[in-house]
Amino acid sequence: MTTVTIAAPFWAMLETLPDPVMLVSASSPEDLAGRKFAFANLAARELLRLPGVEGRLLTAVRHPTVLEAVDEALFQRREGTAIWEQGGPRDRCWRVTVRPLGEVGSGPERMALIAFSDQTDARRNERMRADFLANASHELRTPLASLSGFIETLRGHARDDEAARDRFLTVMQTQADRMARLIDDLLSLSRIELNEHIPPLDRVDLALTVAEVVESLSPLAKDRDVALELVVHGRSVIIGDRDQMVQLVQNLVANALKYAPTGSAVRIEVRAGLDAAAAAASGTLENEPRARHALVTPDAGPVQSFVALVVSDHGPGLAREHLPRLSERFYRAPGQKSGVNSGTGLGLAIVKHLVNRHQGGLAVESELDRGATFIAYLPEAPTLSRSP
Repeated sequence: MTTVTIAAPFWAMLETLPDPVMLVSASSPEDLAGRKFAFANLAARELLRLPGVEGRLLTAVRHPTVLEAVDEALFQRREGTAIWEQGGPRDRCWRVTVRPLGEVGSGPERMALIAFSDQTDARRNERMRADFLANASHELRTPLASLSGFIETLRGHARDDEAARDRFLTVMQTQADRMARLIDDLLSLSRIELNEHIPPLDRVDLALTVAEVVESLSPLAKDRDVALELVVHGRSVIIGDRDQMVQLVQNLVANALKYAPTGSAVRIEVRAGLDAAAAAASGTLENEPRARHALVTPDAGPVQSFVALVVSDHGPGLAREHLPRLSERFYRAPGQKSGVNSGTGLGLAIVKHLVNRHQGGLAVESELDRGATFIAYLPEAPTLSRSP
């Protein structure tokens, strides 16, 4: 195997590159065992679990498409590319580019550079976009199909049936309202994601905001025979966007109302002066631990204090395995309400992105037949100093 001499500065540069790179060499297309790697940087050694910087290529790479790209670069003198997807718990996707480097010295041995580019996030985002479009199309197609069916019926045999016409028009209005809510939530989610990287700067009294939302939702709670209980502990001023805080509280409380049984109560608490760990655990029932999952975890320093919004219901609850997926768009756990009277499936996704923008955290606690508690906690605003 040809020994490649690399000057110390270039060695250090290649060794510390964040992307895996390798130098490979070979003399003959027929000699499969003769394909070597003459150098593999630290990232390549970690990715391929190599014991050293050089060795036989087949001990490092076995993916057939990657090996074909290597042969194209070595013996056909053209750039080769391949997609390598790692399965298992790592579940990563790499774009592998192999470029010819020319002959080494005067001998027959040729060399090529292999560069690995991590495409995992790009592939995941691509799948998420495809899933989002498919789910949004499905959610819109259902009410559209219903509307088309009723219109066809009204134009046909129900044209002169006044009772049927009134009944169908009522259902059509419900379906149209559902589509309007879905479109509003889609637009809202898009706007939130557009500005998610820009943290808010205003001061918001969260307890006052929650009280206003609770008052606005009181007629809905009364119609469903569900009580709304608001409890506030301590000062509750946060750094935030007031309109978005109204939206966050509305989504969490409306979600609780949707699953709260008749005659029960939804409890809303505002707790201030908590660190991140205490805020995330603030929904735990004493002597009645439930499964808990963090949907968003803030990147906060040890001195950052939070204000927690805790919304609890006594509904059917959720099994542990469904908790991690609750903030996914359009996700509904088996047994959850669906149809024209259900939500759009975007409420908790909106809450998640709002919490992200406010650099806070989001957690859920639940068990089957024991209700659910959602905890959104947001950075507490520093106390304003008074001028002498």
